[in-house]
Amino acid sequence: MEDSGSFVWALQAYCDHRTLKMEKGAFVQRLFSVFPNGWPGSGLLLQRGGTGAFLFYLGFEHFREASCFVPHGICAVAGILLLVGLWTPVCGAVIALIEAWIAFSCAEGAGTSILLAASGASVAMIGPGAWSIDARLFGRKHFEIPQR
Repeated sequence: MEDSGSFVWALQAYCDHRTLKMEKGAFVQRLFSVFPNGWPGSGLLLQRGGTGAFLFYLGFEHFREASCFVPHGICAVAGILLLVGLWTPVCGAVIALIEAWIAFSCAEGAGTSILLAASGASVAMIGPGAWSIDARLFGRKHFEIPQR
């Protein structure tokens, strides 16, 4: 037979969707991204736009170089997806990994790559914001329950 304490914990988890209060007093935050609106959403849009546009520009700048084409091409595609806000956590993680690899493998321009890696990692951790395709596809929905 199942322990009644696990049922109480599951009921608490269902009722309180923001945090789960556990027996030891620790709080576990939600693991999915939030989609802030207003000033925070504007800041995320500005960060996504600036990072994505700069990555797209760098991708075209290194288009003719055979040695740098693949990583910068991948970052240019990720920058386009970041601009529109599609698959934002995945694109941010890809950007952070590739730009960190570029920073440590190339001697020139390491500062720009480190800055882009940090920006990609922060976008991956924070989320896309309310003004993104991710928010439309995966964001919170408002349901109206009719009265009986």
